[in-house]
Amino acid sequence: MARIMVYNRISLDGFIAGPNGEMDWFIHDPAIDVIAHEIYKSDALLFGRVTYQLFESFWSHIADDPAADPALREVSAELNGLNKLVASRTLSQTTWVNSSLIKGDLIAEARRLKTADGGDIAIFGSGSIVKQLAARDLIDQYLIVVTPYIAGAGLTMFDGGARANLQLLKTWTFDSGNVLLHYQRRDR
Repeated sequence: MARIMVYNRISLDGFIAGPNGEMDWFIHDPAIDVIAHEIYKSDALLFGRVTYQLFESFWSHIADDPAADPALREVSAELNGLNKLVASRTLSQTTWVNSSLIKGDLIAEARRLKTADGGDIAIFGSGSIVKQLAARDLIDQYLIVVTPYIAGAGLTMFDGGARANLQLLKTWTFDSGNVLLHYQRRDR
């Protein structure tokens, strides 16, 4: 059975982005990327439209750019090779290789994906997708980077209706001030 796993960054006061979607306060730490990559061996990525378009605009072409940093080229090639599922009511097509649209019922599709043959499904960002799946108890694991920043206001990962009893699997601290938390559903 496939797991749906969320990887997100939040401010100390629990926001995944500012009021207008800004994320300029994130403190990137390559050591966190290494750990996340070790934990999440996903076969597919699940995106909302906004996050998909952000990822596509940045990552889709880097693998073929000989002037790009080799580490970025490697990440781009890996992302290009993964299946990308995009839940959107407004997109009519996807242009990034190995991408397909989920135009129907997201909840029904997530349930189908969890029981289908194949590996785990990772969600990066995509707050609206996380909210919908968490409210229906469809997320199995969370990898959360807490950034030492107080945003004051913004977009959250959860709305009323999402409840889960989580078990902390591991924590990591970094010189950057970030803290990485790995949780799974207690009943899974």
